[in-house]
Amino acid sequence: MKESLMNMCDSLAENRRTIKLAFPLENSYIYPVCAEVFTEKNLSADIDSLEECRRILKEQTGFFSNFRGIIKAVMISMMAADPNPEEKLRRALTVYSLLKEHFITSQYLPVASMAISSLAPESRYEELTARTRKIYEAMKAEHPFLTNSQDSIYAALLALSDRNDEELISDTERCYDILNGEFFSSNAVQSLSHILAFLDGSPEEKCRRTVFLYKQLKEHGCRYGTNFELPTLGVAAMVPCSIEEIASDIAQANEYLSGKKGFGFFSIGSQQRLMHAAITATANLMKREDMAAKAAETGGIVALIVAQEAAICAAAASASSGS
Repeated sequence: MKESLMNMCDSLAENRRTIKLAFPLENSYIYPVCAEVFTEKNLSADIDSLEECRRILKEQTGFFSNFRGIIKAVMISMMAADPNPEEKLRRALTVYSLLKEHFITSQYLPVASMAISSLAPESRYEELTARTRKIYEAMKAEHPFLTNSQDSIYAALLALSDRNDEELISDTERCYDILNGEFFSSNAVQSLSHILAFLDGSPEEKCRRTVFLYKQLKEHGCRYGTNFELPTLGVAAMVPCSIEEIASDIAQANEYLSGKKGFGFFSIGSQQRLMHAAITATANLMKREDMAAKAAETGGIVALIVAQEAAICAAAASASSGS
């Protein structure tokens, strides 16, 4: 096992321990997601910082705000991982207020707000929130029975793309058509297709790599989850290195994490642990020098990081709500 990957797994487990101390009553699925927020940035979670951000969130939002709902701890962790948490929250709440003009509020809307506010200047907020609704409507036109409030996250993600709406929806639908026979849940396939449409490459190649990674993991004895975990698999598959290396790293991380407190069968289960192994292995691969060079040339690694954050937050909200 690579030393850098082992170190990231250790960091993930330690950050999870700290998060649980700060939020002792949260759903068990939430703890590793919050830990990932810090681990991916090479940061250590700090209880005092988390408590301060909890105070800020409480002061700036009402009791019934979705920022203080199912994924409250994730929102607080995102704030604590930022050098200016008050400003991060202010920007997210600005976007949230604009999104509420276009969407019925839900536990997913704060995640969409964080995505837009973290990556776009304030001058574009109105444009991007309106575009988010337009893309969501296009999703719903294609799949009226599959599209729901969770897809507002993916609509916001696609709204950040430089490609036009028609191209994005076409890419999504081509991915969906290719993948729908490969995995059981049509809803999960739709979410995966949204993630892949945001990333570079032809639909055929993106789907080929995703399915190949799934099969490679099975050869390593790892059966990847095909419900809310599936979008994170697509992100992992698009790291610009060999699928064999990606699969091997994920399998090793999964085995190593299985011995860590909070990642056993009676904590989050084997499929959730495998998802976090994939997220951690993906983050570790993206930190390599050759990946940094690719990022400087194309910005592709930045897109992968953004897609991964959106996917794991959506997974956390889905798992916690039982949807």
